[in-house]
Amino acid sequence: MTSVVVLDYGSGNLRSAERAVARTGVDVAVTSDLDAAAAADGLVVPGVGAYAACMAGIDELGAGPMIAERVAGGRPVLGVCVGMQIFFDSGVEHGVETKGLGLLPGVVSRLKAERIPHMGWNTVDVADKSELFDGLAPDARFYFVHSYAASDLEALRKAGAKVTTATHDEPFAAAVELGRLSVAQFHPEKSADAGFALLRNWVAGL
Repeated sequence: MTSVVVLDYGSGNLRSAERAVARTGVDVAVTSDLDAAAAADGLVVPGVGAYAACMAGIDELGAGPMIAERVAGGRPVLGVCVGMQIFFDSGVEHGVETKGLGLLPGVVSRLKAERIPHMGWNTVDVADKSELFDGLAPDARFYFVHSYAASDLEALRKAGAKVTTATHDEPFAAAVELGRLSVAQFHPEKSADAGFALLRNWVAGL
């Protein structure tokens, strides 16, 4: 049976992520065991709260090299919310820059928007040939809760990534697909049928 690990590094909606992925019919475990995370068919990296705190959790667990090795080896990884953001080169919060995993180019910074946080349902502009959004309706809506985002869309596209965008006063990366690395700024587990369809698409590629 297809196996998925939701990585427990002290941050994230672990149980809601576990339940959402399990609905697709795969075997899901929530664990901080790096060997299990390395061996699983798919790895989910959730994350909520501060960028620096999430990276501290990843570093304390020693998970960075394992994640990088999975990505380099073309083994599926899905990052969600702040678990998306930490895949970038760095994040800047309150004037402090924190080094990220460096597997996606760019810096995560505060949204230039009148209303912060960006919270609620929003549509997305899906990248061409996206596998994550395959078959989803053009007006599908996803649930966002964030104040920071990756906005250097050109750097991502130059790296060969498929970049799905959303707009909250300014466009930002709502989801990125680069090889077998997929990341989403919104919460699929809170996005009702659209979120389930996206997770089902990701699982289908494991």
